[in-house]
Amino acid sequence: MSSLSRELVFLILQFLEEEKFKESVHKLEKESGFFFNMKYFEEKVQAGEWEEVEKYLSGFTKVDDNRYSMKIFFEIRKQKYLEALDRQDKAKAVEILAGDLKMFSTFNEELYKEITQLLTLNNFRENEQLSKYGDTKTARSIMLIELKKLIEANPLFRDKLIFPTLKSSRLRTLINQSLNWQHQLCKNPRPNPDIKTLFTDHTCAPPNGPLAPTPVNLPIAAVAKPAAYTSLGAHGPFPPAAATANANALAGWMANASASSSVQAAIVTASTIPVPQSQVSILKRPRTPPATSAMVDYQNTDHEPLMKRLRSGHSVEEVSYPLARQASWSLDDLPRTVTMTLHQGSSVKSMDFHPSHHTLLLVGSNNGEITLWELSLREKLVSKPFKIWDVSACSLPFQAAAAAAKDAPISVSRVTWSPDGSFVGIAFTKHLIHLYAYTGSNELTQRIEVDAHVGGVNDLAFAHPNKQLCIVTCGDDKLIKVWDLNGRKLFSFEGHEAPVYSICPHHKESIQFIFSTAIDGKIKAWLYDNMGSRVDYDAPGNWCTTMLYSADGTRLFSCGTSEDGESFLVEWNESEGAIKRTYNGFRKKSAGVVQFDTTQNRFLAAGEDGQVKFWDMDNVNLVISTDANGGLQSLPRLRFNKEGNILAVTTVDNGFKILANASGLRSLRTIETPGFEALRSPLESTAIKVSGSSTVNVSPVNCKVERSSPVRPSPILNGVDPMGRSVEKPRTVEDVIERATKPWQLSEILDPVQCRSVTMPESTDSSSKVVRLLYTNSGVGILALGSNGTQKLWKWARNEQNPTGKATANVVPQHWQPNSGLLMTNDISGVNLEEAVPCIALSKNDSYVLSACGGKVSLFNMMTFKVMTTFMPPPPASTFLAFHPQDNNIIAIGMEDSTIHIYNVRVDEVKSKLKGHQKRITGLAFSTNLNILVSSGADAQLCVWSIDTWEKRKSIPIQLPAGKAPVGDTRVQFHSDQLRLLVVHETQLAIYDASKMERIRQWVPQDVLHAPISYAAYSCNSQLIYATFCDANIGVFDADSLRLRCRIAPSICLSPAALNGSPSLYPLVVAAHPLEPNQFAVGLTDGSVKVIEPSESEGKWGSSPPMDNGIMNGRTASSSTTSNHTADQAQR
Repeated sequence: MSSLSRELVFLILQFLEEEKFKESVHKLEKESGFFFNMKYFEEKVQAGEWEEVEKYLSGFTKVDDNRYSMKIFFEIRKQKYLEALDRQDKAKAVEILAGDLKMFSTFNEELYKEITQLLTLNNFRENEQLSKYGDTKTARSIMLIELKKLIEANPLFRDKLIFPTLKSSRLRTLINQSLNWQHQLCKNPRPNPDIKTLFTDHTCAPPNGPLAPTPVNLPIAAVAKPAAYTSLGAHGPFPPAAATANANALAGWMANASASSSVQAAIVTASTIPVPQSQVSILKRPRTPPATSAMVDYQNTDHEPLMKRLRSGHSVEEVSYPLARQASWSLDDLPRTVTMTLHQGSSVKSMDFHPSHHTLLLVGSNNGEITLWELSLREKLVSKPFKIWDVSACSLPFQAAAAAAKDAPISVSRVTWSPDGSFVGIAFTKHLIHLYAYTGSNELTQRIEVDAHVGGVNDLAFAHPNKQLCIVTCGDDKLIKVWDLNGRKLFSFEGHEAPVYSICPHHKESIQFIFSTAIDGKIKAWLYDNMGSRVDYDAPGNWCTTMLYSADGTRLFSCGTSEDGESFLVEWNESEGAIKRTYNGFRKKSAGVVQFDTTQNRFLAAGEDGQVKFWDMDNVNLVISTDANGGLQSLPRLRFNKEGNILAVTTVDNGFKILANASGLRSLRTIETPGFEALRSPLESTAIKVSGSSTVNVSPVNCKVERSSPVRPSPILNGVDPMGRSVEKPRTVEDVIERATKPWQLSEILDPVQCRSVTMPESTDSSSKVVRLLYTNSGVGILALGSNGTQKLWKWARNEQNPTGKATANVVPQHWQPNSGLLMTNDISGVNLEEAVPCIALSKNDSYVLSACGGKVSLFNMMTFKVMTTFMPPPPASTFLAFHPQDNNIIAIGMEDSTIHIYNVRVDEVKSKLKGHQKRITGLAFSTNLNILVSSGADAQLCVWSIDTWEKRKSIPIQLPAGKAPVGDTRVQFHSDQLRLLVVHETQLAIYDASKMERIRQWVPQDVLHAPISYAAYSCNSQLIYATFCDANIGVFDADSLRLRCRIAPSICLSPAALNGSPSLYPLVVAAHPLEPNQFAVGLTDGSVKVIEPSESEGKWGSSPPMDNGIMNGRTASSSTTSNHTADQAQR
């Protein structure tokens, strides 16, 4: 294990050795298991300290680990036995025989009997084989020679016998360098600073005037015997699951808290979560970005705040470079074009866009109704009127309030999606919250109803304390409460003196916390520990205030209104707990509370005076405002979608308008003709109302601006691709009529001109077929693993032709390699590549990749291609790899012998070994929602394991077509809802309800797609399934119904020469782009890799087949144009 944690242990070992802490040195060697000190081992053997010898060995191996270990322990215990006999201590010899040597009798009973017979001899040298046994010292020396050979041959001791070459006092040198760095950052550095402690960061006391910094040289005595050092686990490629808490985000607030919070601040220092002093940002000494643009993208923006604090801990080769700055913005980036006006039927109180389906809008109304709108269709998909699910389970005060509210219906106060879009939370103005599960098939399923607060529930949000999805609520009863998804109350925070108006759960690094605001203007912060509020601040205006973070979680804003109607929009300096800037532009006093939102990590928007007002986050002056063609509420509520290209804003006539920029217009596929409404069915016409203002004219200027816009591409529901596509719109009423009356047809891509594709340069290698294929999580590159064990990486550069820098079929990428010219090649020594099963897994931040090809598992650094470490040498060989979704230290490793090893990389140890399959493991998939691991094997079995205990919950065979043998690889992948499971076998595609492991649908190859399936995968939004076939066809299926919507012919992947050549040339694997739902890549048996997208004019792969049409194009419902799934319910 070659992480910084391991290297820190070596530094401490060196320090302890230099300071003569002999016992501590060897205890740390044993407990860490990183370095086996052969010299110390020899000393203890020569001294005959057998208890210490075995105790030291136990840090590195156990008796039954392998044959080498067994031989080592046998030789030691045999010598101990012979020495007891030589001393004529028969009692001790019997004790050793019965205790230490007895276990070896099961392996060699004859040898054990022979050893036992030595007790009958006066001198064991009478035994012929022991006749040459000399004195004890000589016997120990001879045995040591044998032990050293066994230890050196034992794979468990590999890389643990040589101490790394270090300069003397390396740890002290690093501490000196750190103190020098801290001293340089002092506001008033003093010469010859007096360093008295390492427990806190060094700062110079305020001098009379500025003085130049001088180097800090730490005296030896200062570090002779330090206390425990903070773990560096978080610096390495696999940060620990529960990193040392760092509450920097709250530290400044607490340090500067008002007098009223002094008692609470004192509580903090005694709490279980330490609050160190604020660390100086690495940005105070900016780095020069590398010249190679290709190396920039491997810093995930989600980790940037954390990386700023940790970056100084990286080695030169492991440093993560910051992202290139975004392009300058223009007013066209703001969604200001009115695209439609929709009628809700009651005043809209709250709105929220789905986190990944960016045209899916959840709306809560004054009459208690919640509605799910698909904006691209302008249709209500789901509508749920207010209803108490179980009156008897509610409190008596609520039952009384509900009875009294018949004439004044209960209103929605807040609607919100969970971060992954699997759940919908609703807060009501009286007591209740509702939780629905969203399955992605236009259904909201009742989950829980909770009588949460006495009075109104004013706000609701989702949070992840302790890696568990929870609901946070606040109410008129002055409380904040935290609930699990079963409605069980986990925390209740008490401390506000007025009704709590809003909440803002957030996290910084590993610290989870909640900001709350009350109607008396107080801001408080809470950790999930029942230790009371951490801060007590006054919000500007001292009345109702809402707090929001920017999308990347690095900047905190609040917006509120005072009781006399004055509004405030501010940015907070978290490290100091003070207002950083106040934005100008509110014109008059308001009769209510101004609402606001943030988007794109760049813009703020607030509704006031019948307008939407926009600010640049970095400029206090108003950028622009719009009245959206009039009709907005005086204080309109507003909500951006996650991409920031669509904005929903409420109107006075119980509805809302949708505003969009050029990218948003493409997402919505706006129809120009005013006659479209007349073509709807009477039922549809009464269900929705589209105003004449929905007619828009997308000008070339808008299109041009959109292509250079910094707005990221968005995965869109129904397969619409918003970036780089022409806007598809019927131009005339005749076009609409034709579309409405024309029967559905299977879309077939037969000619390369019907789609876009690009072949990766330097990818074709007939000697190495592509057996595993991955997009990087950032979407900027593709990683292919060949059957020869070598991995190749291709990356797209950010330029004028490709402003997003994401993978695209419009631009040929670069075959990327580090300057060293290294290749990412797996250990294949002694491996039969024909029989090897390659496997690969990528870390979440794209920094490291794990892979194997019949040999040891290798951990590669994606920046340098260097092998950081290897582990799990065969036999058995690894056949599938999967990172634990909540802890990159934990890896599930499927093995050739049908077991699954739960391996902790940080401690280099197999924590659990799961047994349930009969043949090799071919697939692993985690669900955090269900807290399970699902495994699949070459035995056509599916096993379900608990993530908490690793116990097997269930095992079922997949349902194979009649006459099909249970052979071939079975693969599994979870839907984005983490509830449905895609199961892929050469004979079928199947969807399972993973909570019950019951099959919902099945599709089997037939008609135009009759060949065996080679691979299949969900699109990034789980709306499509891409499947490749052994005859080089590719099918695009609707993920909910398993109905075929598009066939891509072999001519798209294969050259004309290949089409007429070997039938063994076909796509072996498929991978879906992580952000673009209509883009996928395939790896072929000739080693080539292709990226394929729909044509710009189409923008998506066909259209959804009608669900209620049993006969299409002359084929029955069992045709491949439908799902042809068996009637699973009828079969049960």
